[in-house]
Amino acid sequence: MQETITAQATPAGEGALAVIRISGTGALAVADKIFHGTHRPSSVEERKVILGRIVGNNQEVIDEVLLTVFHNPRSYTGEDLVEISGHGGAVVTSRVLAATLAAGARMARPGEFTERAFLNGKLDLTQAEAVMDLISAQTPRAAHAAVLQLEGRLGSEIRMLREELLECVAHLEAFIDFPEEGIDPESGAVLLNRMEGIAAHIDRLLVTATEGILLRDGITIALCGAPNAGKSSLMNRLLGVERSIVNAAPGTTRDTIEASASLGGYPFRIIDTAGLRETADPIEREGVQRARKAAEDADLRIHLVDASTMKTTVQPLFEDELLIINKMDLVDGSADLPPPPLSQESLLISCKTGEGIGELVEKILRRVTSRSESEATLHGASISSRHRDCLERAMTALREAIRLLAAGEPPELLAVELRSSLAAVGQIVGDAGPEEILGKIFSSFCIGK
Repeated sequence: MQETITAQATPAGEGALAVIRISGTGALAVADKIFHGTHRPSSVEERKVILGRIVGNNQEVIDEVLLTVFHNPRSYTGEDLVEISGHGGAVVTSRVLAATLAAGARMARPGEFTERAFLNGKLDLTQAEAVMDLISAQTPRAAHAAVLQLEGRLGSEIRMLREELLECVAHLEAFIDFPEEGIDPESGAVLLNRMEGIAAHIDRLLVTATEGILLRDGITIALCGAPNAGKSSLMNRLLGVERSIVNAAPGTTRDTIEASASLGGYPFRIIDTAGLRETADPIEREGVQRARKAAEDADLRIHLVDASTMKTTVQPLFEDELLIINKMDLVDGSADLPPPPLSQESLLISCKTGEGIGELVEKILRRVTSRSESEATLHGASISSRHRDCLERAMTALREAIRLLAAGEPPELLAVELRSSLAAVGQIVGDAGPEEILGKIFSSFCIGK
């Protein structure tokens, strides 16, 4: 019998309401001890809301609340579950929570409610992960992708993939039972065709890794260049607000300034850095060092150059940088600018007038997603880095099975590789997940979820 757990499901601090959750076989008994109203929680029809008071050990009234009962298995966790909605003060909420603990519940671990939902078959592991993805989504696009995964889109893809692998294993079992016959050419061709089809299915899922990881983790852009190249102005343009101080005096920005932005529906962290130049000023020198470190750690580096001061071909600051020529509003339209390095394309913009900013956003999206905003589509299934690792292991084992079949090796050897591939795929939805993997996933959740 699992212990009865409790936690605050709403954020800590003051608010209009606070919700305390209790789940487990003793949830109703705990509620009966602390709730006084016209009905005992254990006798209430499920999903019915009742009004009453929470009392402490000395029968002192702690709060007037609304209480809702959910009977197993028709609850979030698949267990008996009680939700207490009270006033959202920090003190009163902590006292209600303390009353549930004194009545026999224990404090839930981070993610334990969702972990129980997974263990009780209410969610597969991809759906459980989607709960946290939805909570932590930084853009509407990321939230939408999390909802699709919560609905089971990715889980359905993975179960389909597992069925395809199981069919291959079952096909092999017949040859393992009759080893003297071996795998005839016709059956081998059918099996090879099936395995190649599975490999193509895995490839289609792996393609979504960039999208999925970007939506979950976002990407960091460092704005780099000489002093007064317009880095702060570009940051303000991308954010749509005046976040960085803009001044004609070189060296205005002396430390890195960071802010979050949504570009094309994807979460980005934009870093405005100090101008890169040699300087005797110890404070500015420290800013330059921090700027270089931020740029090296960033996922994408944008090198800004002042068009009005360009005299020679621009020298790259970093490998794989995006070269942007700014302040085109200060340049005569008939003037010839020095060409960019042969290895780079450049984009002409003006942070002052907004010229080229839309094209810059498109170029950034192409660089990080391999497509433009107009081409981007919301996949029904976008995998995470954990899913990608599982699928890559599954693909390695599957490719080895294909190699063994082509070499005419015994079916037992093929079956070993196919079962390894099947186990790796199963870990995605939690059908074959080691305990430490599950612990790592749910420990990242907030308490009460």
